[in-house]
Amino acid sequence: MVSSITKFFSKIVERYLPDPLIFAMILTIIVFILSVTITPSTPIDVVQMWGDGFWGLLAFSMQMALVLVTGHALASSPLLRRGMGKMASLAHTPAQGVMLVTFMSTFCCIINWGFGLVVGALFAREVARRIPKVDYRLLIASAYMGFLAWHGGLSGSVPLAAATEGNPVEKLAGLIPISQTLLTPYNIFITVAILLTLPILTKLMIRPENEIVAIDPKLLKEDPPTSRKLPPNASIAEKLEESRILAYIIGLLGIVYFIFYFSHNGFNININIVNLIFFILGIILHGTPMSYMRAVQRAIGGTAGILVQFPFYAGIQIMMEQSGLGESITHFFVAISNVHTFPLLTFLSSGIVNLAVPSGGGHWVVQGPYVISAAKEIGANLGKATMAIAYGEAWMNMAQPFWALPALAIAGLKARDIMGFCLTALIYSGIIFIVGLYFF
Repeated sequence: MVSSITKFFSKIVERYLPDPLIFAMILTIIVFILSVTITPSTPIDVVQMWGDGFWGLLAFSMQMALVLVTGHALASSPLLRRGMGKMASLAHTPAQGVMLVTFMSTFCCIINWGFGLVVGALFAREVARRIPKVDYRLLIASAYMGFLAWHGGLSGSVPLAAATEGNPVEKLAGLIPISQTLLTPYNIFITVAILLTLPILTKLMIRPENEIVAIDPKLLKEDPPTSRKLPPNASIAEKLEESRILAYIIGLLGIVYFIFYFSHNGFNININIVNLIFFILGIILHGTPMSYMRAVQRAIGGTAGILVQFPFYAGIQIMMEQSGLGESITHFFVAISNVHTFPLLTFLSSGIVNLAVPSGGGHWVVQGPYVISAAKEIGANLGKATMAIAYGEAWMNMAQPFWALPALAIAGLKARDIMGFCLTALIYSGIIFIVGLYFF
């Protein structure tokens, strides 16, 4: 049954889902029209919002590009290649491969979303190299599905923002500690349920052998080593480029910084720390500056989708925020809810907003003030209201190809190749989120 549902969604997606760039352009037009018709903003107002905000995610775009590049470069180091290869060898059948990738990706996303997003896709490629008959599309989709659990883990941006001084909701309700969000029974239930049952779901998505789209293992062959052996008459410049001493000095600086950072900040891992960890470890494990640079040069081509599409989402987010469209959508759901249904309707509204604002931090800015104010007014649980926003954002990522771009770049696939599987995960995980929010 699950396989049939997935097959149905895949046919629809393959026929109607365009490239994510086209999706972003169409979404820009839709949000523009809704902003003009639903809010008091004039067309000129909205155009100005869009243009002013178009480059609003430049820093974030660079961060995401570096997640992809540094993660890919790190994984191409000899030690990591061998490590992922040994772990991938634990799977001997397509079903075991799909389940192992799903569990690995979900577990890593619970630790840190950036780490999980890249490692999951790279690990999926390792499994595909060893199991030729596995459905490569399902394998990469399984790696992306782990992203469903990220908001309930250690790097969930909404609950962490709610507990941080200076966030948009602090003046309305004070800080909302993680004891009321991440450490609650409902969040533990939802996160553990996704971690343990999602691999079973992906196993059930496996199609008959004659319908599987496998990939030629030759296309996944490992790149040649990036290290270079210098000739006896190498110049001083060449010796510096291939110097292990330089690489290890920079690595030592990084390690000292990490000790200092974590001793003062605890286990607070943000995207900049993830990138720096990937960067420093990559230099250490590649052994020389130019060996690392060659690995980066191989990885950098995959950033094209990020660099071109993220500005469109920056413009969409600003239109949603400044025109009041995001507020209008949130208010509609809040107006028809009561203390019992409030978390569920907030969850649904967050999912809708995520189509235009696929960012946890952006969600908190757009929805947080209105949702928390309403929760206080009707007496709803503030922590659960906060997590409802977070879950809605994570949930709708299965229908929004924004966060799939790094994984797709690593895999060499298009969004339509995996979204049919992801829509099935959308339905399944929606049940888990609703049960956790309503019954716990």
